[in-house]
Amino acid sequence: MHAPLSSLVAATAQWLVRAYPAGGGAVDRALAEAQARQAAGVAAALRYPTELDAALVAVTGAGGADRLDWVTGAEGDDAPWRSWVDEVVASWAACLLGEPALAAAAVAATAGRAPAGYHRLLSPGDRDRRAAALLRHPDLLAPVADLHRAGLLAALTLDPRDPALPV
Repeated sequence: MHAPLSSLVAATAQWLVRAYPAGGGAVDRALAEAQARQAAGVAAALRYPTELDAALVAVTGAGGADRLDWVTGAEGDDAPWRSWVDEVVASWAACLLGEPALAAAAVAATAGRAPAGYHRLLSPGDRDRRAAALLRHPDLLAPVADLHRAGLLAALTLDPRDPALPV
């Protein structure tokens, strides 16, 4: 991931964990946030693959969370970090969190042979799954994931008609 994307990734992950909160205490919230950050980081690397792409979004801004709030029925506020939420990155991250096959393909495309840093996204343990039960539930993620799933599949050069991929 390019350095200019760190604010975008942090804000998008924050939006995801607020829209799909962890059920337990502080440890569960931290585990859910780690998973959301990994998914948002991979999604941002796919969406903005070059230094120039990352620099341009850093200058122009990410767009904000208003439409995502509307789609999910979440109540937004005027917190400044929300302007750094990227709708496409959030949608792609939702796809990755809810669909392990897409997560594996996305990590392979961005991290190559260094996927070890993405173990919470790719191989969540029981505690990770419990902590992020809402964040990883495909039916709950669908309204956000479906917004830009076709773009993710195109970025990964996957055929949306492939029966191995979830609908």
